[in-house]
Amino acid sequence: MEQNENGSTTSKEEQEEALVALIEHRTHEVKNFRHRIAYYKTQLEEAEKRLQDSESKLARLRGQSNAVLGKSSLNDGIKIVKTECRSNSPIDRNEGSYKNQNQSKPELLIPSVNPKISQPVLLQRSSAKASINSSSEASPVVHTSPITGSSSRAKSDKSHSHRLSSEQQKVEIKDKGTKRKYDQKEHKELIPLIRKSSSPSLLHCQTSNHISSQHKRKLRSIALCPVNDQLFVTSALDGAVNLWQIQSKGSGASLLSTTDCVSAKHRRWPEDLAWHPEGNNIFSVYSADGGDSQVSVTNLNRGQGGDRVKFLEDKPHVKGIINGIVFMPWENTCFVTGGSDHAVILWSEQDGENKWKPKALHRNLHSSAVMGVAGMQQKQIVLSAGADRRIFGYDVRVGRADFKHQIDSKCMSVLPNPCDFNLFMVQTGTHEKQLRLFDIRLRQTELHAFGWKQESSDSQSALINQAWSPDGLYITSGSADPVIHIFDIRYNSHKPAQSIRAHQKRVFRAMWLQSVPLLISISSDLNIGLHKVY
Repeated sequence: MEQNENGSTTSKEEQEEALVALIEHRTHEVKNFRHRIAYYKTQLEEAEKRLQDSESKLARLRGQSNAVLGKSSLNDGIKIVKTECRSNSPIDRNEGSYKNQNQSKPELLIPSVNPKISQPVLLQRSSAKASINSSSEASPVVHTSPITGSSSRAKSDKSHSHRLSSEQQKVEIKDKGTKRKYDQKEHKELIPLIRKSSSPSLLHCQTSNHISSQHKRKLRSIALCPVNDQLFVTSALDGAVNLWQIQSKGSGASLLSTTDCVSAKHRRWPEDLAWHPEGNNIFSVYSADGGDSQVSVTNLNRGQGGDRVKFLEDKPHVKGIINGIVFMPWENTCFVTGGSDHAVILWSEQDGENKWKPKALHRNLHSSAVMGVAGMQQKQIVLSAGADRRIFGYDVRVGRADFKHQIDSKCMSVLPNPCDFNLFMVQTGTHEKQLRLFDIRLRQTELHAFGWKQESSDSQSALINQAWSPDGLYITSGSADPVIHIFDIRYNSHKPAQSIRAHQKRVFRAMWLQSVPLLISISSDLNIGLHKVY
């Protein structure tokens, strides 16, 4: 027995236990610092590679410039275009801040030799519904052009109604030439911020408006337009895809068109949908059972006739529901589908209108349904999450799996972070740990897990999905309860940073707009929620 500073005695066993605990703590500390050193070494190597690549590009550009100095025809075709950068942060934004953002450096654009003529979407005014908001159902109808911003009030007289039925509304969705301009995003380090704060940074939800979805059955999915932040589409079990336009900075929305997108053979509804990167087409996926059509393309540049929706001929999935479709964030336009047949299919764009060539990336890596697919920004890696509790990262260039995670619960979706290209989130079926964060560079390592308690149901629905905030710091999730859960990845708790009561029934999803501090949610109460957050 020994005497400590307070005069009490401490046994040898207690001293030994204390030292063992201290050694374990310091061992963990050493491992943590070693991990950080390895991490920053990797970051340094990647930064050096990017620097060398930029230097090489500059050298090639200068060489090309010297070669064409004498060619006036090429010089005449070069234009300097300034692009405006918008803030990605959903907080500390106000109405006056959108127009006063930092501008990037001038971008050098060389026109295509044979550019296509821009074709705006033409939608019949007669199909457009009144601008709907929660303030008053009797308010005048306002139709706003996304191009000019001008509006016209609909009167009740017959002559004006006739003009509305004959006019066409133009929506700013354009063809962008033979090859779209690839928009390379900027990488930001967010992983070091995970779990570093003992308190969350709360968002202020100022107002919540609700509009009727105009669907006859429950909503299924929602997608935001990649080229016009004021447009979004919704789909439902009635087989319809509705095109919407945000009005009055998020206080309401107008229904621009409704398209019947049921499958050709068995008239099934779209299970999921995705917007083409150029913004002119909506892609929907269905089921592989009964030889039905698997993918449809809705051309928003065409009228409401039968040629607006085309079905792709190829049917690479062999059975079951096709659970997800997503376009890859790569230079070459392509999308990926994942299905209940365990397969992940890559569809590449071919020459010609609506020509797509499918290729099976893998069919046997998963032993159960593939519930979610996604693409990583910095590498051509396709993420897939399955009901078999497996997460795969498949390297398309190499043609094999780059990594595999095996977790303790079935996976229902996967979603890469928009800013930190190494970070991605997986939705699981574990209560209070529904959301898991992973670093693509670390094997079998979970960075953080958080979730929520469900009051209305014990089951986890694959229809409930998540969305990242534009700055990559927040995640919104629907729930079986009528609330939107918001998670701050910097918060070291497993609980939501805050929850917003948003609907009367379960919330399927809440997505963030880029240019307006607004969340758009869909619910089984058949309403669309518009929630202003700051």
